[in-house]
Amino acid sequence: MKRFFSLAIVLIAAFGCATAQNVQLHYDLGHSLYNDLNSRTSVTTTVEMFKPDTWGSTFMFTDIDYKGDGAMGAYWEIAREFNLSKNKQWAAHVEYNGGLVTNELEYGYDGNRYQHAVLLGGAWNWASKDFSKTFSLQLMYKYQFKNAHKGYNPFSGFQLTEVWGTTFAKGLCTFSGFCDLWYDPNVNGKLVLISEPQFWVNLNTLKGMKDVNLSLGTEVEISNNFIYNDNFAHNRFYAIPTVAAKWTF
Repeated sequence: MKRFFSLAIVLIAAFGCATAQNVQLHYDLGHSLYNDLNSRTSVTTTVEMFKPDTWGSTFMFTDIDYKGDGAMGAYWEIAREFNLSKNKQWAAHVEYNGGLVTNELEYGYDGNRYQHAVLLGGAWNWASKDFSKTFSLQLMYKYQFKNAHKGYNPFSGFQLTEVWGTTFAKGLCTFSGFCDLWYDPNVNGKLVLISEPQFWVNLNTLKGMKDVNLSLGTEVEISNNFIYNDNFAHNRFYAIPTVAAKWTF
């Protein structure tokens, strides 16, 4: 469910040569808003890590989904960028996506998500002088491996990713997010869209809370042809909010 960076923090770290890690907890409201998402999990935890080095940067995150009887699915991504310019704006990008689910048929899970994929392409990264605004654009070749359980054959395509972040109100608020668009021959229109904008209130900017690195907020999963519903269909649009908390290390 969750994806890509703690977006402003990661790009700030990319340009400022610092590390960034955080843990997020999301309560998903999809089962309450849509009648065909009753089997959707309610709770997801996300762990993110970003680390730059001399050659570029490494980013990875892991999502774990939970039902009442415990963890029932996991998904992770790892991406590596190699700087191509001295100002670090241009980079080569390589990425892996994959995961597993304990009982896909029972929970109506998104099989495309767990069809392992590798991506290779380029990235353009930008940040304002004070790093309060950031933006990244990635265009990649994408190869998805065979998913024997769903009968999907391997295929090649493209993925376009935009990542943004802006911090305002003297650091109190952060608006960040990503948008992915990729080719998939198994869906109507052969295109999948997913975007997850996040809004955070950063409590460490409040008086007397300097060392409380807790942010409270929300994420909205906006998708088309991505989420599998209770009928095991995925050719429709959803906009699913969460109630969320994040601790940044």
